[in-house]
Amino acid sequence: MAIEKVREFFKQYNCEDKILEFDVSSATVQLAAQALGCPPERIAKSLTFKTDNAVIMVVAAGDARVDNKKYKECFGTKAKMLSAEEVEELVGYAVGGVCPFAVNDGVDVYLDESLKRFETVFPACGSSNSAIELKLSELEFYSNAKAWVDVCKL
Repeated sequence: MAIEKVREFFKQYNCEDKILEFDVSSATVQLAAQALGCPPERIAKSLTFKTDNAVIMVVAAGDARVDNKKYKECFGTKAKMLSAEEVEELVGYAVGGVCPFAVNDGVDVYLDESLKRFETVFPACGSSNSAIELKLSELEFYSNAKAWVDVCKL
């Protein structure tokens, strides 16, 4: 199971016990917010795109949407989302549990400015019923983010 891969990843930092697992689905922003009892915008959703030679993951606030013009200005190419099959194959997680931790080689993770409104956010942990609460500095470190970008709109 993919959550075990994430649990193993966090073990090296002695914080695997911070992973939250729910009896209900957290596969969408709305479901995750309900499971956590927090506003949807605090869910850190992982959006995945393909370019000619890379896979890009943008972690954004739950209420943010990709702005195609900003995306193209930032990455030099049109935003082309991965299909569900491609996400699992190229990123390493099934849709509903995609997270920026322990991703497959070749995936470049970026954090969107939309997250900076919050002290902590909740990204998934590899399954459709998990999350972890992280400070932005922790999210940046654990995701091995390449940079902060501004490619979304609220």
